[in-house]
Amino acid sequence: MPNYTTQDIRNIALVGQGAAGKTTLTEALLHSAGQIPTAGTVERGDTVCDFDPQEKEYQHSLYASLASFDHAGRHLNLLDTPGLSSFVGRAISVFPAVETAAIVIDAPSGVQTVSQRMMHRADDSNLCRMIIVNKIDGPNLDLEKLVSQIQESFGSICLPINLPADGGTKVIDCFANDTGETDFSSVSDAHSLLIDQIVEVDDELMERYLEGEELSADDMKTAFSKALCTGHIVPICFVSARTGAGVPELLDSLTNLAPDPTQATPHEFSNAETDEKCDVLTGSGGSTLAHVFKVSVDPFLGTLSVFRVHRGSIKKDSRLLLSGSSKPIKIGHLFSMQGKKHTDLPACVAGDICATAKLDQLKFDTLLHEAPEDGPLRVDGTSLPKPMYGLAVTAKTRAHEQKLGPSLRKLELEDPCLEIVINSETKETVLQGLTEHHLRIALEKMKDQFHVEVDTKPPRIQYRETITKPSNGHHRHKKQTGGAGQFGEVYLKIEPLERGTGFQFESKVVGGVIPSQFIPAVEKGVRQVLAEGTVAGYPLQDIKVTVYDGKHHPVDSKEVAFVSAARRAFQEAIMAAGPVVLEPIVSVAVTAPDEHIGDITGGLASKRGQIKGTSIAPNNCMTVESNLPLSELTNYTAELKSMTSGQGSYIMDFSHYEPMPRDSQEKLVAAYKKADDD
Repeated sequence: MPNYTTQDIRNIALVGQGAAGKTTLTEALLHSAGQIPTAGTVERGDTVCDFDPQEKEYQHSLYASLASFDHAGRHLNLLDTPGLSSFVGRAISVFPAVETAAIVIDAPSGVQTVSQRMMHRADDSNLCRMIIVNKIDGPNLDLEKLVSQIQESFGSICLPINLPADGGTKVIDCFANDTGETDFSSVSDAHSLLIDQIVEVDDELMERYLEGEELSADDMKTAFSKALCTGHIVPICFVSARTGAGVPELLDSLTNLAPDPTQATPHEFSNAETDEKCDVLTGSGGSTLAHVFKVSVDPFLGTLSVFRVHRGSIKKDSRLLLSGSSKPIKIGHLFSMQGKKHTDLPACVAGDICATAKLDQLKFDTLLHEAPEDGPLRVDGTSLPKPMYGLAVTAKTRAHEQKLGPSLRKLELEDPCLEIVINSETKETVLQGLTEHHLRIALEKMKDQFHVEVDTKPPRIQYRETITKPSNGHHRHKKQTGGAGQFGEVYLKIEPLERGTGFQFESKVVGGVIPSQFIPAVEKGVRQVLAEGTVAGYPLQDIKVTVYDGKHHPVDSKEVAFVSAARRAFQEAIMAAGPVVLEPIVSVAVTAPDEHIGDITGGLASKRGQIKGTSIAPNNCMTVESNLPLSELTNYTAELKSMTSGQGSYIMDFSHYEPMPRDSQEKLVAAYKKADDD
């Protein structure tokens, strides 16, 4: 076993806006802990975490990277994550593995869109949160104003536990000290605010504090941990990763104040079949349960799967089950990671983060468990952004055609926000991601690492079809060819469901008019139409189908007859149920200098956008939030760059589907009919 226990482990994710200095901060922490002789730099391309060739080229983190190390009797697992909005899904995907999310804020830039998004996501995932203000040595900074901005954005629970001093060359601890000279505010005031906030989580401690009793360091540390785990306090730490100011103090805070896996709110699990919540408390007791939260394809090790052990322990050569499978797999390799450096481990204890290699069965979000009764489970509480930007890809040459499919699947394996969609109607292979930049980086990797080049074009928008009113359908399928014939008759009714519900099928057949063995054939015929669509060739959704009557023949009835009868009956019912085409609506947040906001809002309105509001962003910028059809965003990246001289950016997420305008729907229907006739 490792020389540390579950209570010694600290799992922390460094998240936040790109260029805030998360990778440089990781280097500074590793150097301060004595793990590396000198801190690398992003510019030189010699950092521990940004070791991928693309990361070195672009000088940005593109993947979440793990740095595990021991310090002061504790075992820290630091996850350095991407900060660019195009790769925010890769950052959110590590949340099920950690107890603490440290939002790194760039002092000169202030609170930015991705930082806000990650703060709220961490809160939704019930993680402990802290804020690290980096680059406090920059010129002309107003750090007092920045603290006010942080508190306006995230609440008064955000309080400094240290303050910069001597022009940002050092920091003064406000948690243990109540005196000292700082660059702004006062240690005494900051100390009092901290104590007032912390004692609120413990009635006995508050009573002793109000009576004037001096509280011990152990009392305060216990109360601080409780306040942190319940979201009653979000500590603010000041550092300069470049100069090292505040880095030792931050390392001590992560080591001594961040919660261990047994203290924080347990990660949520549910039964994948019944949706029933399951209590999974991190600890060594009970059967083994682990969750794969990151997968990468290593040129030498093959598939590399990084997982968090939630319960029990995993030893080398352990045999474990996968979610939904009864066939065990053998863990042949087990190691800890510090960037691309791997260290063999004899075992991985509860709460720890480890990796294994050469197991292609382990994919993102896979659960490993020891006891059959634990399956099938799923991890709850961390929804990833839905891929909405797509490119239809085709191999550039015949020589690349055979390698295209496997290469795309490797990209999809590594990134939970990449998705391959095969459109059977258009025969398109569509790679979907979050933004154009997201897909461009993925295709560059496919070219450089897998040696596959592709041509791209905009794909068909993923429209959907549904109905607006109930109706009935009926069809008799009868075929006689001289020998055994085919016979099946189906009566069914359909009704619309609430948007986003999906599909429901129900049988109310009584008296055996349709034998029970043919009911699945009826559902099969209905599902075939669901996938193909009826009016414009897009999948149907939000429909309930009830088969209530029919007829059969003791000799001629067979499965194919009821499949055909159900198809025709369902198609007839749909055409009488007011079918409509639904278009995907996305939520878009556009950030740009305030002098361009008028042009941006006008442009969004011209694209059928509904403006939801505007908010002030740092550096004389504003953010406009709106809902608009995905089809209107085809060339928006280029338009926004032109409109704002390259200073604008946007992030988007799927919102909902809603009926498209009648004239636009008629064009789609006409095009579908023409293609069908051809």
